[in-house]
Amino acid sequence: MAAVEPTPETLTSPFVRYLLATRPAFLAASLVPCLIGLASAGSQGAGLHLGYAILTVIGAVLVHAGINVLNDYYDALSGTDAINKDRLFPFTGGSRFIQNGVFSPRHTAQFGAVLLSFGAVIGSWLALASGPGLWLIGLVGVFIGWAYSAPPLSLISRGLGELSVALGFGVLIPMGADYVQRGAFSWFPLIAALPYALLVTNLLYINQFPDWRADKAAGKHHWVVRLGVRRARWGYVLIAVTAYGLLFGNVATGFLPAPALVAAMPAAFSIIAAYQLVVSAETPEKLGPAIRLTILSCLSHGLLLAAALAWA
Repeated sequence: MAAVEPTPETLTSPFVRYLLATRPAFLAASLVPCLIGLASAGSQGAGLHLGYAILTVIGAVLVHAGINVLNDYYDALSGTDAINKDRLFPFTGGSRFIQNGVFSPRHTAQFGAVLLSFGAVIGSWLALASGPGLWLIGLVGVFIGWAYSAPPLSLISRGLGELSVALGFGVLIPMGADYVQRGAFSWFPLIAALPYALLVTNLLYINQFPDWRADKAAGKHHWVVRLGVRRARWGYVLIAVTAYGLLFGNVATGFLPAPALVAAMPAAFSIIAAYQLVVSAETPEKLGPAIRLTILSCLSHGLLLAAALAWA
């Protein structure tokens, strides 16, 4: 059963409106790398300051929510969401809040800015508590999140969106969460989270297939547009294979403990999703199951990795 798009008539509660505008189903993508970073610090004897950990998660999720809302605003400016007829709501095509008249573009931009501001306040307090290095991580993360879709940079339109997602979710968030607990930079969370970075990139990547016609017409030239659908589908396979290959390599070299291999179990979801994408890449309406499996692979891998590191 297809999800129903939001309208002013169906969303009468202000709280529900603001919550759904953040696209809450995707916010776990920032929660999970926080857990990886926290487990990374704990696995190396840094301990766990529970209060700092909770604030880290809240701050990261608020920044992610703000970026989601601003992305809707900038996609409305470019026109890509308005002309998107192949979208698979709620996965692709934006939140539809602006297109369906739930929020105005101005109100959307203001809400996104407020969320980012609250996240920045929490990050600033954590930087004062843990160390100045967190300022660098936070500033780079917020900049990438803004520049992802905002002109004049619009990184997604320049073929840099995938790299931005990998860096933001798979590198900066785990490093930041680790830094808050450790009080210093470490290579460990960066390398440990690289498979997650690639799997979360694959989530962005597969979401671009239903949207590619609208994105191309609006000048949003990501790699699915640049390669064409038939060639681009193999990119998903390459990213997934590299992600799980890195996990096995990290364990084989002793960088990660053997229990971390449990995080390879979600590769089964990626394999099924890859097959579905290869077969149905040119039929957007059939990609819903592959997108769901991609989400499941990404999040379950991250949770299992965090659990393995915490246990170790």
